[in-house]
Amino acid sequence: MPKKRSGGGLTGTQQAAKFLGVSVLAGAVLAGIALPAAGVLGLAAKGTVKGFDEIPANLKRPPLSQRTTILDSQGGQIATVYSRDRTVVPLKDISPYMQKAIIAIEDSRFYEHGAIDLKGVLRALNKNATSGGVAEGASTLTQQYVKNVFVEEAGDDPDKVAAATQQTLGRKIQELKYAIQVEEELGKKKILENYLNITFFGQQAYGVEAASQRYFSKAAKDLKLEEAAMLAGLVQSPSRYDPVNDSEEAAKRRNVVLQRMATVGDISQADADRAKASDIKLKVSKPKNGCITAVNGAGFFCDYVREVFLSDPVFGKTKEDRAKVWNRGGLTVKTTLDPQAQKSAQESIKDHVNQSDRVATAVTMVQPGTGKVLAMGQSRPYGFGKNETTINYSVDKKDGGSNYGFPVGSTFKPFVAAAAIEEGRPANQVYSSPYQMPYPASITTCSGKPWVNTMGAKLENENSAEVGPYPLREAMEMSVNTYFVQMIQDIGLCPVVEMVDKLGVVQGDGTKLPVAPAPLTLGSTGISPLVMAGAYATFANRGTYCTPTVIESIRTADGKSLAVPKSTCERAMDEQTADTINTLLSGVVDSGTGQKAGLQSRPNAGKTGTTDGRKNAWFVGYTPNLSGAVWVGSPSQQVEMMNITIGGRWHSKVFGGEVPGPIWRDAMTGALEGKEGTPFNTVTIPDAPKADKPDEDSGDGDGDSDGEDRDRGGNGNGNGSQDGKPGDGGNGDFPIPGISLPTNAIGGGDIQGATGNAANQGPTGGAANQGLTGGDGDGEGQDRSGTSAGWD
Repeated sequence: MPKKRSGGGLTGTQQAAKFLGVSVLAGAVLAGIALPAAGVLGLAAKGTVKGFDEIPANLKRPPLSQRTTILDSQGGQIATVYSRDRTVVPLKDISPYMQKAIIAIEDSRFYEHGAIDLKGVLRALNKNATSGGVAEGASTLTQQYVKNVFVEEAGDDPDKVAAATQQTLGRKIQELKYAIQVEEELGKKKILENYLNITFFGQQAYGVEAASQRYFSKAAKDLKLEEAAMLAGLVQSPSRYDPVNDSEEAAKRRNVVLQRMATVGDISQADADRAKASDIKLKVSKPKNGCITAVNGAGFFCDYVREVFLSDPVFGKTKEDRAKVWNRGGLTVKTTLDPQAQKSAQESIKDHVNQSDRVATAVTMVQPGTGKVLAMGQSRPYGFGKNETTINYSVDKKDGGSNYGFPVGSTFKPFVAAAAIEEGRPANQVYSSPYQMPYPASITTCSGKPWVNTMGAKLENENSAEVGPYPLREAMEMSVNTYFVQMIQDIGLCPVVEMVDKLGVVQGDGTKLPVAPAPLTLGSTGISPLVMAGAYATFANRGTYCTPTVIESIRTADGKSLAVPKSTCERAMDEQTADTINTLLSGVVDSGTGQKAGLQSRPNAGKTGTTDGRKNAWFVGYTPNLSGAVWVGSPSQQVEMMNITIGGRWHSKVFGGEVPGPIWRDAMTGALEGKEGTPFNTVTIPDAPKADKPDEDSGDGDGDSDGEDRDRGGNGNGNGSQDGKPGDGGNGDFPIPGISLPTNAIGGGDIQGATGNAANQGPTGGAANQGLTGGDGDGEGQDRSGTSAGWD
């Protein structure tokens, strides 16, 4: 007994044979569409098939591209992203009016024929022959669905789309074979459901659910007769019958559909006439696609989530594989974003820095112990308009950030202190710390080949009153530059290199920091806020570093869970070392340069930073349960923040404790509101041996530090000013009991200078690889010789 197709009638093989026979007799039929005679005569081997049976039998029906929803940690929606705005719904959730309307206008004999409509083919052939052209087609709904599948597979690749829609005999017969298979495997109801979910309705809406939401702001199951008829009429030509741009033309087409529904008996003529008399009533919902639509300023976080997905091998072996999964969509991505922290960060940003200001700010918060990124925002919104940007100032270049990050100034000094303590230096370590000094003649490195000062460059403290000797606690609170350069002379560069590697600290371009004093002491190279927040979270976590993570879970459209990348936590330093740093940095906000950043309600710690030329100002701080980094500066590194108005407030000069500090304070206060404050594990740091300081009245410094701390190098010429200030000349003769004094730490007549050129800068600035003295990048692709280190 011959096999019956779904709905009765001929088998698939019989349909194919009959179709081909009719096509031959008729002269030219391509799956129900007649072609001009020239097209038929021009068919060559390339556009045909050798035999019907050789066409592949398996029809690929890929998951339809849908919208992806990105959620915060509490399940609130951040944004939706998609390459196709589509929400797949079952047939039961599509209005019966819609089902009848699309069948009436596109294939009224849908339930009567198989994959092809032979009556329709013959009718079209006769009409086209009479008219001398292509006046009517005869593609069934099933054939249209198959073509749509080919187009869906092609994605946005124009060559693949062209191949999927090419008008060749081979392509048409292949579509026919697939249509026959679909009829046999799926049945009519499922074909109708798939067709209504895949077809394009204009205005970026794919599928009837998205179309219903776009034009009427309602679910497809709630469509009225006249609304369903209008949508069904769009399928033939979405642009021509677009009701948003031409309601008159849309009404005419809708009325054609209504009349067709009455003609085939789906509705009464009275119902059709009543619906025809109604106006087109739209309630248009604008497309909400992409991170530009994110709430609470989370556009950059949203974009970072996408970048993580596209770059992590967890989601596919190759970038192309990962992009295919992302573009197919239908995902529900739950992230680590804490809505309370994000809202607080964004409100603090708005309170302190205006979108139109000459400088910008970026704020990032990370949870110690988990690496979860809880907040990420900046003063210039995500977008393409004036004073907007799609560059994420908080992350590295590979994740959509600036080319090099931004010089961090003295916020780097805690890494040096941690390395020294790990090397066995006491927490009350004292160095002579003159106001000004040449960089050491040479410093040991991991390679065994010492770094050599080949240019005789010098560095100095913020003002001439800052003259040692200083113990570590006081040097950290005052951010004494010469102290920390003497520290690396003592311990060498290698311990610092090893420490920052353990803390995940890299330059904004992803490369390791240059092995030289300025980058590894005074923060002269560019680093991103996320990297800094993650590194400081290690102190809060008592020495264990956790890699940043932003995705908690992913669920596919069919409810399956995908594996997601997890944070990796490893010990970077002893607990005692971290506890010591916590004690030291608590002093910075209690009585040091970060007093304006200090939180009143709970234990907190942090460090200020300001770079050379006042082009960057930072505050990086933390509590035991939250770490945050704030950067303020010009993304192009062109603005020196002196005599400048930021957020409606005038500043004679900007430094880490003045603008970034209050931003951090307000952002952290709101983020932690209602959460229990836990204490640090602190240590007792004994007083350092007392020693008389040199005459602080010598020299001509103004002594006005404004409570700031700058990492400032010397002029780079190695000659010194010889004005009698401590550190000049470098006689190396400064014996003080109880003070460690590394060889050549304060001079030495044979100092040979140092090198330090900033590398080419990209358009988003930040200092690139620098040698000794660094020099700020100018953000405009210029090579600039470094003449001074960053300062804080």
